[in-house]
Amino acid sequence: MKVAVDVMGGDNAPEAIVEGAVLAARALRLEEVILVGDKALVEGELAKHRWEGLNLSVVHAPQVVEMHESPAKALRTKRNSSISVALELVKDGRSDAVVTAGNSGAAMAISMWKLKMLEGVERPALASLLPSSTGVSILIDAGGNVDCKPIHLVQFAIMGEMYARFISAKDRPRVGILSNGREDSKGNELTKRVHAILSKSGLNYIGHVEGRDIYSGTADVIVCDGFVGNVALKSGEGISESFGAMLGREIRKNLWARIGYFFMRGALENFRRRVDYSEYGGVPLLGINGTCFICHGHSSPKAIKNAIRAASAYGRRDINRLLIEALRDSQDLKELGERVAPKIWERIKEKMIH
Repeated sequence: MKVAVDVMGGDNAPEAIVEGAVLAARALRLEEVILVGDKALVEGELAKHRWEGLNLSVVHAPQVVEMHESPAKALRTKRNSSISVALELVKDGRSDAVVTAGNSGAAMAISMWKLKMLEGVERPALASLLPSSTGVSILIDAGGNVDCKPIHLVQFAIMGEMYARFISAKDRPRVGILSNGREDSKGNELTKRVHAILSKSGLNYIGHVEGRDIYSGTADVIVCDGFVGNVALKSGEGISESFGAMLGREIRKNLWARIGYFFMRGALENFRRRVDYSEYGGVPLLGINGTCFICHGHSSPKAIKNAIRAASAYGRRDINRLLIEALRDSQDLKELGERVAPKIWERIKEKMIH
């Protein structure tokens, strides 16, 4: 595997990105790690590390897509940006995967432009791994598409289910739609239409799930549009960070609390690792005809290393081929949705009247 790394993307670029790439090249069995960015800056960062003998190379990219820039502008005006050049390496067959901690919207737009979509896919989606009481669950879409049609969420469910098989080694991952209640009558127009379609699909569909079910292990795959998914994801991150800060303040209050921490620190450290996003590295952009992993903007060197590991594993297992096979029935589900949607609303109106 060859992995191209967008060195200029992210809040901690280029320092943390280069360090993470060096860690990956040292720890993982990779043919090559390609550092894409301003050559002078990249080589300056490499000089801070002992990288002699590692399979590292540098490809110059003079432009940077800033975190605040619109994806459309980046696509039009920054053809030589680090993320664009990295994706071009995949398109040309010079790399097998891309890892970036930069502007996720730009990464998605440029991936769609350069690599195109998998056969049958209408929209790509970010599949975020979240800790749960039974292992990990997948939240899809975690921020790629803020406005979705029913067929988009149906395809997210199919892709998320296939990815869950790879992550959890489960033959029949449980799939749920994120809603404001578990009852069939809950939800908005979008979730009700998707619920009707997935109920007739071949997936192990368990119906609606609530926000509190995201981390409970109730479902292996939680499906939603990118607006809802990103809010849920950031809320979880905020709770985790706030919980850690509050716990630290309580421990420092008195001697007995510090003694208690001494005996509990092993368990607390294990918990911290479970909820630490850097342990998971990055998340795949499912649906594009290539491998692109997108990391948190604040990614540490450890997170970058783990993202490179995850991207190489994704490519080795040829997950995209499995996604294409799983998506072959999605057109039939789309036609089913177009037939059943009017019937759903007729039933809803009847319930409202009675």
